[in-house]
Amino acid sequence: MARNRKLGRTSSQRKALLRNQVTNLLYHGSIVTTEAKAKEIRGIAEGFIAIAVKEHDKFETVTVKTKVARKDKDGNRVKEVVEGKKISVFDEVEKTLKKDSASRLHARRKMNAYLYTITEVPKESAGKKRNTKTVNLADKLFDEIAPKYTNRNGGYTRTIKIGQRKGDAAMEVLIELV
Repeated sequence: MARNRKLGRTSSQRKALLRNQVTNLLYHGSIVTTEAKAKEIRGIAEGFIAIAVKEHDKFETVTVKTKVARKDKDGNRVKEVVEGKKISVFDEVEKTLKKDSASRLHARRKMNAYLYTITEVPKESAGKKRNTKTVNLADKLFDEIAPKYTNRNGGYTRTIKIGQRKGDAAMEVLIELV
């Protein structure tokens, strides 16, 4: 007997489909898909959320002194002439960083290994590589999603039946984070 649904695909296609759907569910908060796919997605997504809830407060804040290049109003580095050579000017700045515990780091690496990276493109610069930023879903899980579910014991997703799809009469559902 099969351990999970095959969804009419080869194993590599199925794994890619599930990774994509779980990534989009965690990024957008809800997606519309078929009932069979939603049942597979639910277990994976709830597993990641459960790990994030367990590990979300296991870090320490560390203050570090670093050197940062001084920049002018245009964003270019300020250079000084020393002994006939142009050298960048650096300022010493204190930064606070989150230092993960070993178990949280392991959880973060598991999430990053499974979830796809998402690139956000602002609407005003659509089609251009400029001003795009990548979203780290592991950070989103730890910082935004996990704090909402700290007092909840499982059941992080909900499926709502929408109806049958017109083309093949497959049951469509809306799966969303509670």
